[in-house]
Amino acid sequence: MTRPEVVLVGVDGSAASLHALDWAAAYAERVGWSLHIVCSYSLPSFTAASLDGGYAALDDTAIAEGAKAVLSEARARVAGFSGRVEGSVVTGDAAGVLVELSTEHSLAVVGTRGRGGFTERLLGTVSSALPAHAHCPTVVVPYREAAVDAADPERRDGDRVHEVRRIVVGVDGSPSAEVALRHAVEQALAWDAELVAVAGVPLGSGAGVLAWLPSQIDHEQVLEDVRAGLDVIVDRVQAENPGLEIKRHVLDGSGAELLTEFSGASDLVVVGSRGRGGFRGLLLGSTSQAVLHHSKCPVLVVTRKCDEEMQAESAA
Repeated sequence: MTRPEVVLVGVDGSAASLHALDWAAAYAERVGWSLHIVCSYSLPSFTAASLDGGYAALDDTAIAEGAKAVLSEARARVAGFSGRVEGSVVTGDAAGVLVELSTEHSLAVVGTRGRGGFTERLLGTVSSALPAHAHCPTVVVPYREAAVDAADPERRDGDRVHEVRRIVVGVDGSPSAEVALRHAVEQALAWDAELVAVAGVPLGSGAGVLAWLPSQIDHEQVLEDVRAGLDVIVDRVQAENPGLEIKRHVLDGSGAELLTEFSGASDLVVVGSRGRGGFRGLLLGSTSQAVLHHSKCPVLVVTRKCDEEMQAESAA
Protein backbone atom coordinates (compact mmCIF):
# COMPACT_ATOMS: atom_id res chain seq x y z
CA MET A 1 0.00 0.00 0.00
CA THR A 2 1.49 3.32 -1.07
CA ARG A 3 0.78 6.80 0.21
CA PRO A 4 -1.85 8.85 -1.65
CA GLU A 5 -0.20 11.22 -4.12
CA VAL A 6 -1.42 14.30 -2.28
CA VAL A 7 0.43 17.43 -1.15
CA LEU A 8 -0.56 18.65 2.31
CA VAL A 9 -0.23 22.40 2.89
CA GLY A 10 -1.07 24.41 6.01
CA VAL A 11 -2.49 27.93 5.73
CA ASP A 12 -3.31 30.58 8.32
CA GLY A 13 -4.11 33.58 6.13
CA SER A 14 -0.61 35.06 6.34
CA ALA A 15 1.36 36.06 3.25
CA ALA A 16 3.96 33.43 4.17
CA SER A 17 1.42 30.60 4.25
CA LEU A 18 -0.21 31.71 1.00
CA HIS A 19 3.21 31.80 -0.65
CA ALA A 20 3.75 28.23 0.57
CA LEU A 21 0.36 27.34 -0.92
CA ASP A 22 1.53 28.70 -4.28
CA TRP A 23 4.63 26.50 -4.08
CA ALA A 24 2.60 23.44 -3.10
CA ALA A 25 0.15 24.00 -5.96
CA ALA A 26 3.01 24.47 -8.45
CA TYR A 27 4.59 21.20 -7.34
CA ALA A 28 1.30 19.28 -7.35
CA GLU A 29 0.54 20.63 -10.82
CA ARG A 30 3.98 19.60 -12.02
CA VAL A 31 3.75 15.99 -10.82
CA GLY A 32 0.00 15.50 -11.27
CA TRP A 33 -0.86 15.14 -7.58
CA SER A 34 -3.85 16.38 -5.62
CA LEU A 35 -3.74 19.22 -3.11
CA HIS A 36 -5.07 19.20 0.47
CA ILE A 37 -5.30 22.63 2.11
CA VAL A 38 -5.66 22.66 5.90
CA CYS A 39 -6.44 25.55 8.24
CA SER A 40 -6.36 24.69 11.95
CA TYR A 41 -7.31 26.72 14.98
CA SER A 42 -7.05 26.29 18.73
CA LEU A 43 -9.64 27.35 21.26
CA PRO A 44 -8.10 30.02 23.51
CA SER A 45 -9.07 30.79 27.08
CA PHE A 46 -8.71 33.89 29.22
CA THR A 47 -8.37 34.37 32.94
CA ALA A 48 -11.60 35.39 34.58
CA ALA A 49 -10.97 36.39 38.19
CA SER A 50 -14.69 36.60 38.88
CA LEU A 51 -15.21 32.95 38.06
CA ASP A 52 -14.53 30.21 40.57
CA GLY A 53 -12.89 28.05 37.90
CA GLY A 54 -10.39 30.77 37.09
CA TYR A 55 -10.80 30.47 33.31
CA ALA A 56 -13.56 31.09 30.81
CA ALA A 57 -13.61 29.47 27.39
CA LEU A 58 -14.31 31.75 24.45
CA ASP A 59 -17.11 30.96 22.04
CA ASP A 60 -15.38 29.35 19.09
CA THR A 61 -18.01 30.37 16.55
CA ALA A 62 -16.21 33.50 15.40
CA ILE A 63 -12.86 31.72 15.37
CA ALA A 64 -14.25 28.85 13.31
CA GLU A 65 -15.81 31.29 10.85
CA GLY A 66 -12.47 33.06 10.55
CA ALA A 67 -10.73 29.77 9.78
CA LYS A 68 -13.33 28.98 7.15
CA ALA A 69 -12.75 32.39 5.58
CA VAL A 70 -9.01 31.71 5.47
CA LEU A 71 -9.65 28.38 3.79
CA SER A 72 -12.00 29.98 1.26
CA GLU A 73 -9.36 32.56 0.41
CA ALA A 74 -6.80 29.82 -0.05
CA ARG A 75 -9.07 27.79 -2.32
CA ALA A 76 -9.81 30.88 -4.41
CA ARG A 77 -6.07 31.50 -4.75
CA VAL A 78 -5.58 28.08 -6.42
CA ALA A 79 -8.74 28.26 -8.53
CA GLY A 80 -6.64 27.70 -11.65
CA PHE A 81 -5.17 24.44 -10.33
CA SER A 82 -6.09 21.62 -12.69
CA GLY A 83 -6.06 18.79 -10.15
CA ARG A 84 -8.26 17.84 -7.24
CA VAL A 85 -8.32 20.26 -4.30
CA GLU A 86 -9.58 19.31 -0.86
CA GLY A 87 -9.93 21.77 2.01
CA SER A 88 -10.26 21.12 5.74
CA VAL A 89 -10.76 23.23 8.85
CA VAL A 90 -9.43 21.33 11.87
CA THR A 91 -9.50 22.13 15.56
CA GLY A 92 -6.15 21.74 17.28
CA ASP A 93 -2.58 22.92 17.47
CA ALA A 94 -1.36 23.59 13.93
CA ALA A 95 1.89 21.66 14.25
CA GLY A 96 0.20 18.66 15.85
CA VAL A 97 -2.58 18.64 13.26
CA LEU A 98 -0.16 18.69 10.34
CA VAL A 99 2.08 16.03 11.88
CA GLU A 100 -0.92 13.74 12.34
CA LEU A 101 -2.19 14.35 8.81
CA SER A 102 1.28 13.80 7.35
CA THR A 103 0.78 10.03 7.81
CA GLU A 104 -1.72 10.15 4.94
CA HIS A 105 0.22 12.37 2.51
CA SER A 106 3.34 12.10 0.36
CA LEU A 107 4.59 15.65 0.93
CA ALA A 108 3.87 18.43 3.43
CA VAL A 109 4.46 22.12 2.75
CA VAL A 110 4.51 25.07 5.16
CA GLY A 111 5.71 28.65 4.96
CA THR A 112 7.90 30.78 7.15
CA ARG A 113 8.62 34.46 7.15
CA GLY A 114 12.22 35.62 6.97
CA ARG A 115 12.91 39.02 8.49
CA GLY A 116 16.16 39.60 6.65
CA GLY A 117 19.71 39.09 7.79
CA PHE A 118 21.39 35.87 8.85
CA THR A 119 20.98 36.33 12.59
CA GLU A 120 17.42 37.70 12.42
CA ARG A 121 15.88 34.95 10.36
CA LEU A 122 13.63 32.89 12.62
CA LEU A 123 11.31 29.96 12.03
CA GLY A 124 7.81 29.86 13.37
CA THR A 125 6.64 27.06 15.64
CA VAL A 126 4.97 25.07 12.88
CA SER A 127 7.75 25.41 10.30
CA SER A 128 10.26 24.36 12.93
CA ALA A 129 8.33 21.43 14.45
CA LEU A 130 6.75 19.88 11.37
CA PRO A 131 9.96 18.86 9.51
CA ALA A 132 11.27 17.16 12.66
CA HIS A 133 8.15 15.14 13.40
CA ALA A 134 6.39 14.68 10.04
CA HIS A 135 5.75 11.21 8.65
CA CYS A 136 6.47 12.41 5.11
CA PRO A 137 9.07 14.75 3.59
CA THR A 138 8.44 18.43 4.35
CA VAL A 139 9.14 21.55 2.32
CA VAL A 140 9.58 24.81 4.22
CA VAL A 141 9.10 27.81 1.93
CA PRO A 142 10.61 31.13 3.09
CA TYR A 143 8.74 34.34 2.35
CA ARG A 144 10.54 37.62 1.88
CA GLU A 145 8.84 40.85 0.93
CA ALA A 146 10.39 42.66 -1.99
CA ALA A 147 9.82 45.75 -4.07
CA VAL A 148 6.67 45.98 -6.18
CA ASP A 149 7.08 44.28 -9.53
CA ALA A 150 6.64 46.85 -12.30
CA ALA A 151 5.14 44.22 -14.61
CA ASP A 152 2.47 43.30 -12.05
CA PRO A 153 1.98 46.03 -9.39
CA GLU A 154 -0.53 43.89 -7.50
CA ARG A 155 2.01 41.16 -6.89
CA ARG A 156 5.39 41.62 -5.22
CA ASP A 157 8.43 39.57 -6.21
CA GLY A 158 8.36 37.96 -2.77
CA ASP A 159 5.02 36.41 -3.77
CA ARG A 160 6.42 34.72 -6.86
CA VAL A 161 7.07 31.01 -6.95
CA HIS A 162 10.21 30.45 -8.96
CA GLU A 163 10.24 27.25 -10.99
CA VAL A 164 12.77 24.79 -9.64
CA ARG A 165 15.70 24.75 -12.04
CA ARG A 166 18.59 24.09 -9.67
CA ILE A 167 18.55 21.75 -6.66
CA VAL A 168 21.34 21.45 -4.10
CA VAL A 169 21.64 18.51 -1.70
CA GLY A 170 24.04 18.09 1.21
CA VAL A 171 25.91 14.77 1.32
CA ASP A 172 28.18 13.91 4.26
CA GLY A 173 28.60 10.16 4.00
CA SER A 174 25.84 9.31 6.49
CA PRO A 175 22.85 7.06 5.71
CA SER A 176 20.48 10.01 6.20
CA ALA A 177 22.42 12.02 3.60
CA GLU A 178 22.02 9.20 1.10
CA VAL A 179 18.29 9.25 1.79
CA ALA A 180 18.33 13.00 1.10
CA LEU A 181 20.23 12.43 -2.14
CA ARG A 182 17.65 9.93 -3.37
CA HIS A 183 14.83 12.37 -2.63
CA ALA A 184 16.80 15.14 -4.34
CA VAL A 185 17.01 12.91 -7.42
CA GLU A 186 13.23 12.47 -7.35
CA GLN A 187 12.80 16.24 -7.22
CA ALA A 188 15.31 16.81 -10.01
CA LEU A 189 13.47 14.36 -12.25
CA ALA A 190 10.10 15.88 -11.38
CA TRP A 191 11.23 19.43 -12.14
CA ASP A 192 13.72 18.53 -14.90
CA ALA A 193 16.23 20.47 -12.81
CA GLU A 194 20.00 20.54 -12.42
CA LEU A 195 21.17 18.64 -9.35
CA VAL A 196 24.27 19.53 -7.34
CA ALA A 197 25.64 17.40 -4.49
CA VAL A 198 27.72 19.33 -1.95
CA ALA A 199 30.04 17.96 0.72
CA GLY A 200 31.53 20.29 3.31
CA VAL A 201 34.88 19.72 5.00
CA PRO A 202 35.20 22.12 7.95
CA LEU A 203 38.99 21.98 7.99
CA GLY A 204 39.53 25.58 8.94
CA SER A 205 37.31 25.47 12.02
CA GLY A 206 38.67 22.20 13.41
CA ALA A 207 35.13 20.84 13.62
CA GLY A 208 34.01 17.22 13.31
CA VAL A 209 35.24 14.79 10.68
CA LEU A 210 33.06 13.26 8.00
CA ALA A 211 32.18 9.58 8.04
CA TRP A 212 34.76 8.50 5.42
CA LEU A 213 37.78 10.53 6.59
CA PRO A 214 40.95 8.81 7.76
CA SER A 215 42.86 10.65 10.50
CA GLN A 216 46.17 12.49 10.47
CA ILE A 217 46.40 13.46 6.82
CA ASP A 218 47.06 16.76 5.11
CA HIS A 219 44.52 19.26 3.83
CA GLU A 220 44.61 18.24 0.17
CA GLN A 221 44.48 14.56 1.03
CA VAL A 222 41.39 15.15 3.17
CA LEU A 223 39.63 16.85 0.27
CA GLU A 224 40.61 14.00 -2.04
CA ASP A 225 39.29 11.40 0.39
CA VAL A 226 36.02 13.25 0.81
CA ARG A 227 35.71 13.65 -2.95
CA ALA A 228 36.26 9.91 -3.41
CA GLY A 229 33.65 9.12 -0.76
CA LEU A 230 31.18 11.51 -2.38
CA ASP A 231 31.77 9.88 -5.77
CA VAL A 232 30.99 6.43 -4.35
CA ILE A 233 27.60 7.55 -3.05
CA VAL A 234 26.67 9.71 -6.04
CA ASP A 235 27.82 7.12 -8.59
CA ARG A 236 25.65 4.49 -6.90
CA VAL A 237 22.57 6.70 -7.03
CA GLN A 238 23.32 8.00 -10.52
CA ALA A 239 23.64 4.44 -11.85
CA GLU A 240 20.00 3.97 -10.93
CA ASN A 241 19.11 7.12 -12.93
CA PRO A 242 21.39 7.05 -15.99
CA GLY A 243 19.71 9.98 -17.68
CA LEU A 244 20.42 12.35 -14.81
CA GLU A 245 23.71 14.19 -14.35
CA ILE A 246 24.66 15.01 -10.76
CA LYS A 247 27.29 17.69 -10.30
CA ARG A 248 29.60 17.42 -7.28
CA HIS A 249 31.39 19.96 -5.11
CA VAL A 250 33.68 19.31 -2.16
CA LEU A 251 34.48 22.55 -0.36
CA ASP A 252 36.10 23.80 2.82
CA GLY A 253 33.35 24.76 5.27
CA SER A 254 30.51 23.28 7.29
CA GLY A 255 27.55 21.75 5.53
CA ALA A 256 25.18 24.35 6.98
CA GLU A 257 27.31 27.27 5.82
CA LEU A 258 27.78 25.89 2.33
CA LEU A 259 24.14 24.92 1.77
CA THR A 260 23.00 28.31 3.02
CA GLU A 261 25.41 29.99 0.62
CA PHE A 262 24.29 27.79 -2.28
CA SER A 263 20.63 28.54 -1.46
CA GLY A 264 21.08 32.07 -2.77
CA ALA A 265 21.57 30.70 -6.30
CA SER A 266 19.29 27.66 -6.05
CA ASP A 267 15.57 26.96 -6.13
CA LEU A 268 15.48 24.06 -3.66
CA VAL A 269 17.83 22.75 -0.98
CA VAL A 270 17.46 19.14 0.19
CA VAL A 271 18.72 17.99 3.59
CA GLY A 272 18.41 14.75 5.51
CA SER A 273 18.22 14.22 9.24
CA ARG A 274 18.67 11.09 11.31
CA GLY A 275 16.50 11.97 14.31
CA ARG A 276 16.80 10.28 17.70
CA GLY A 277 13.49 8.39 17.95
CA GLY A 278 10.26 9.14 19.81
CA PHE A 279 8.16 12.28 19.43
CA ARG A 280 9.68 14.11 22.39
CA GLY A 281 13.26 13.23 21.51
CA LEU A 282 13.05 13.40 17.74
CA LEU A 283 15.08 16.44 16.75
CA LEU A 284 16.57 17.63 13.50
CA GLY A 285 20.33 17.73 13.37
CA SER A 286 22.21 20.99 13.66
CA THR A 287 22.83 21.21 9.90
CA SER A 288 19.14 20.76 9.05
CA GLN A 289 18.09 23.30 11.65
CA ALA A 290 20.64 25.87 10.50
CA VAL A 291 19.70 25.49 6.84
CA LEU A 292 15.99 25.80 7.66
CA HIS A 293 16.63 29.01 9.59
CA HIS A 294 18.83 30.70 7.02
CA SER A 295 18.07 29.34 3.55
CA LYS A 296 17.07 31.85 0.90
CA CYS A 297 15.06 29.27 -1.05
CA PRO A 298 12.65 26.44 -0.13
CA VAL A 299 14.14 23.55 1.85
CA LEU A 300 13.05 19.92 1.58
CA VAL A 301 13.69 17.97 4.78
CA VAL A 302 13.47 14.20 4.83
CA THR A 303 14.16 12.32 8.05
CA ARG A 304 15.17 8.68 8.06
CA LYS A 305 12.08 7.97 10.16
CA CYS A 306 9.63 9.25 7.59
CA ASP A 307 11.58 7.64 4.74
CA GLU A 308 11.55 4.25 6.47
CA GLU A 309 7.83 4.55 7.20
CA MET A 310 7.00 5.37 3.59
CA GLN A 311 9.22 2.57 2.27
CA ALA A 312 7.59 0.08 4.64
CA GLU A 313 4.13 1.14 3.46
CA SER A 314 5.16 0.83 -0.18
CA ALA A 315 6.43 -2.70 0.43
CA ALA A 316 3.28 -3.76 2.30
